[in-house]
Amino acid sequence: MAVDLRGVTTVLLPGTGSDDDFVDRAFRTPLRAAGAHVVTPKPQPHRLIAGYLDALAHAAARSGPIAVGGVSIGGAVALAWALANPTRAVAVLAALPAWTGAPEPAPAAQAARYSAQALRRDGLAATTAQMRASSPRWLADDLTRSWAAQWPALPDAMDEAAGYTAPTAAELHGLGVPLAVVSASDDAVHPLRVGVEWVTAAPHAALRTVTLQQIGDDPAILGVQCLAALAEADGGDAA
Repeated sequence: MAVDLRGVTTVLLPGTGSDDDFVDRAFRTPLRAAGAHVVTPKPQPHRLIAGYLDALAHAAARSGPIAVGGVSIGGAVALAWALANPTRAVAVLAALPAWTGAPEPAPAAQAARYSAQALRRDGLAATTAQMRASSPRWLADDLTRSWAAQWPALPDAMDEAAGYTAPTAAELHGLGVPLAVVSASDDAVHPLRVGVEWVTAAPHAALRTVTLQQIGDDPAILGVQCLAALAEADGGDAA
């Protein structure tokens, strides 16, 4: 199951409301050091999931088998694509997975629905101010930038993400490529238990943990730890 990313196009997808700038900072440097060709497509908030699927299909059509992944909903979409395209994917790198299967009870889906409602009701400026008051400084700064860039379609993107059904544990059991997962041990929105669910269900998977402060200090820790998890997943040992 060993995966060599040298020369492999690796497509990383953003989380809900986030953007390619954050994903780029999280993954590009460590993955380029591993020899991967990193692609971080911009989110299209008016067609979030379709835009992600188009980016994955386009990359695979141009370069052959690819590695895929992303943050939160981006990682879930990438995982679902790998399951649906077993001969076109070589690995999955998922940071901060938010839920398994149905989204309804998940904190991240609830937060996305709440934010979408607030944005429509109160507008971008007021909702951004509320978000900043309840978020770590680094996250607030990132989301302030990405929310403004995706306005006014941002509420639609949040609702679409909140309704997305991620792969189930049963589906994960059929994943034929290595799965590397990084979860934050102190992230209530992207619970550690979801990362554990993913690597427990997938046959070749491993988990690494970080803290929110470590991500704020250097987002590239997500890419570094994904590569560490991938090296372990290659051996078939779930964490």
